[in-house]
Amino acid sequence: MTLDNVNRAAVDRIIRVDHAGEYGANRIYAGQMAVLGRTSVGPVIQKMWDQEKDHLKKFNELMVAFRVRPTILMPFWNVVGFALGAGTALLGKEGAMACTVAVEESIAHHYNNQIRTLMEKDPEKYEELLQVIRKFRDEELEHHDIGLEHDAQLGKCDFKIGHHPKMMPGGQRMLFWQAA
Repeated sequence: MTLDNVNRAAVDRIIRVDHAGEYGANRIYAGQMAVLGRTSVGPVIQKMWDQEKDHLKKFNELMVAFRVRPTILMPFWNVVGFALGAGTALLGKEGAMACTVAVEESIAHHYNNQIRTLMEKDPEKYEELLQVIRKFRDEELEHHDIGLEHDAQLGKCDFKIGHHPKMMPGGQRMLFWQAA
């Protein structure tokens, strides 16, 4: 992927934030698998985690290609992501799926904002990056729907689930901002 004549600051921020988000998602799924990996929902979680691993791999490649530094919050994402995944999984399948729905919805909303920003700047100039973000956004929305299909609404978690940005959990908004 080449992004000649682009706003480097904007591209760096997008890659850094998305890398951090995908790393966090990987840690959440790792925590869920540690608790629920040998249950009937284990293969479902594993399939979503495999896609997240592909997302992280792509953003690792983009970090190197564009010489983008990772967020300083990586150690935080490592611990908190795993704890969030394992903690919600300890509430059962429904708790893990409620977490999945909330997180994936927030990430999809975040990707939608990036798509809008890049489309406003110059869709042709950013087409390759837009393709990556759109593909990953669509897969995050699939994970969201899988969570709903696996009883997320029955979870014992008080996640705020909704497409409106004010409904996005405040901690996630803060972490997206801090990751940049």
